[in-house]
Amino acid sequence: MSIAESTTSDGIQVRHLSHDYQRDGTRIEALSDVNLKVPVGEFISLVGASGCGKTTLLDILTGLLQAQDGEVLLAGEAPAAGRADTARMFARDALMPWRTAAQNIDFALATRVADAKQRAETIRTLLAAVGLEEFADAYPGQLSQGMRQRVALARTFSLHSQFVMLDEPFGAVDAMTKISLQDQLVALWERTPSTTVVLVTHDLGEAVALSDRVIVMSPRPGRIVADVAIDLPRPRSVKALQSVRQFHDLVAQLWDRLGE
Repeated sequence: MSIAESTTSDGIQVRHLSHDYQRDGTRIEALSDVNLKVPVGEFISLVGASGCGKTTLLDILTGLLQAQDGEVLLAGEAPAAGRADTARMFARDALMPWRTAAQNIDFALATRVADAKQRAETIRTLLAAVGLEEFADAYPGQLSQGMRQRVALARTFSLHSQFVMLDEPFGAVDAMTKISLQDQLVALWERTPSTTVVLVTHDLGEAVALSDRVIVMSPRPGRIVADVAIDLPRPRSVKALQSVRQFHDLVAQLWDRLGE
């Protein structure tokens, strides 16, 4: 089935989702009546104040938390940890220090692809795509934080997952490195147009530059208070967008919605 023929049921559906925690005997309401639909192949970002439930929602989508109230479906099925069609990238690279860059990618890829030669070719292609072809045999301790995040990005997209969940993946790098990584993320995603991406970020510029839609969440308990379409043309260059008026207008619009 092509993307054009796919329905929302092939993507992500969240219906009346609520979730709370118990902390020291006190009930903390994290999410309240969240409703969201994400079609196949769409890139969305979740933004909002710290503690508004963005990561809780991402944890539920990846099956690390079970939905308490409401319904969550990915391709018509409930999320579950370890689903073969779902990949997750965290704020830190989570690379194994005793494995080289190539071996870190291979560790994930081997769970999906048995043929070693095919895996090696995929790894070479991905490392080249993120500008690290010459560092295939380098260990994480020999790489900068930005380079380690590139390896983690390549590892995430090596799995060709239908759903990719990103939790502040570039929050620990400098501004120039972040833009470079964002461009590499866009390039990797545009190679796999059937991949649906959910990004959690505090960076409104990042959300606008990368996304088809930006979902604005209220302070705790998290509710969706705005769903902003990003009508910037694709393919995109995040670096080039920095001088585009429409890009900055959209960022300002998001600031206004957060302020509300």
